[in-house]
Amino acid sequence: MLQYLTIPVTAFQQNCSLVWDDATKQAAIIDPGGDLDELLAQADSRGLKLEQIWLTHAHIDHAGGTAELAARLKLPIIGPHPGDQFWIDGLPQQGTMFGFPPSETFTPTRWLHDGDTIELAGHVLHVRHCPGHTPGHVVFHSPAMKRAFVGDVLFAGSIGRTDFPGGNHQQLLDSIAQRLWPMGDDTVFIPGHGPESTFGRERRSNPYVKDAA
Repeated sequence: MLQYLTIPVTAFQQNCSLVWDDATKQAAIIDPGGDLDELLAQADSRGLKLEQIWLTHAHIDHAGGTAELAARLKLPIIGPHPGDQFWIDGLPQQGTMFGFPPSETFTPTRWLHDGDTIELAGHVLHVRHCPGHTPGHVVFHSPAMKRAFVGDVLFAGSIGRTDFPGGNHQQLLDSIAQRLWPMGDDTVFIPGHGPESTFGRERRSNPYVKDAA
């Protein structure tokens, strides 16, 4: 069975998630934006063996620690979609602009596309390409867990901002309605910032993406 732990990191309080198989302790880490020592301590305290890095998108608070972590532990970097190449290339500049520690560029071991799957200890998660916040944003969905790791596409009561380069408001709304809602109202999503919610709750109450969207 898959377990997960969400750990806010960086001054932006970005939700980094550890995901692991409770039997084998094989683990992946989603969006290691920074505070790597804290993340590794959390993994070590649970006896986890980190095997993969999964990225939803390449903004600094989500991807800033990726190159260092991959180099430290010899981990493959899975994702995001190639549409975020320019954000990866700009990580050093993003770090300077937002006051983050120095961050390095990297080349993902595997780019992801809509309809792909990723696997951890025999557990399969589905990949959906959800552009709008960034062109290459992806979401990881586990039907078995009824969980989706959605990065900055959707939040409890809000949606991702679209005023950064490559952002597109209508594209984001379309991604939510066409790619997230079909996962089911009872699916719990782990956003890139803030508390968890369900797709059903957001369809009913989120002012940005009520069913009319």
